[in-house]
Amino acid sequence: MLNIAGFEKISLIDYPGKLSAIVFTYGCNLKCEYCHNPELVIEPLNEFRLLDKDKILQYLGERKGKLDAVVITGGEPLLYKDLKLFVKKIKALGYLVKLDTNGLLPNRLQEYIKLGLLDYISMDIKYSPNDYIQYTGEDAFTNVKETIKIIMSSGLEYEFRTTYVKGIHGLNSSKEIAQMIEGAQLYFIQNFRSGKTINPALSAANSFTETELKKLKNGAKPYVKHVEIR
Repeated sequence: MLNIAGFEKISLIDYPGKLSAIVFTYGCNLKCEYCHNPELVIEPLNEFRLLDKDKILQYLGERKGKLDAVVITGGEPLLYKDLKLFVKKIKALGYLVKLDTNGLLPNRLQEYIKLGLLDYISMDIKYSPNDYIQYTGEDAFTNVKETIKIIMSSGLEYEFRTTYVKGIHGLNSSKEIAQMIEGAQLYFIQNFRSGKTINPALSAANSFTETELKKLKNGAKPYVKHVEIR
């Protein structure tokens, strides 16, 4: 059953150029220590006051013409097989749909694309290739590579993004990651910000300096059409 743990009624930044609402699904198939939504990953489901899907759809129906899009994020939304029906209902209301994914479920993503349920895809590239194998395993990395191919050949708007964490990523990481998505339209470099994370030992010391971020950007630029620091 689809578990919705959060809903943001309006956002100016999560769907580029569009006014959007954001749906947060509970649960993830990764446990990245720097996760910016750790409560959706490590806190027990019974601690959440789950939201009613029908009430969200009712709200979206009432906001037609005022909102442009709905962003589905998590956690990892594609974990839920019944997410598909929910997205179909959102599309039936006339909204654009953006999906955030970690890329571990390529077959499910492909199905959504074939059904015309998505308008924009945002994929988190977590690590450089060797670190993917270390942190997630070789099978997961194979799925990530397949998802990248699916996204880049989908004909949809898309972006790739990486949150850079000093101690996990190095200054060479951006080059290695950008080579994974060579030819991509858009890649965002995001700096780690200290706060509530799965690993409480992470701190401001794990953030990159502005000078280092520029070096990361320069490392990625030869391989990706547009690289931005966000």
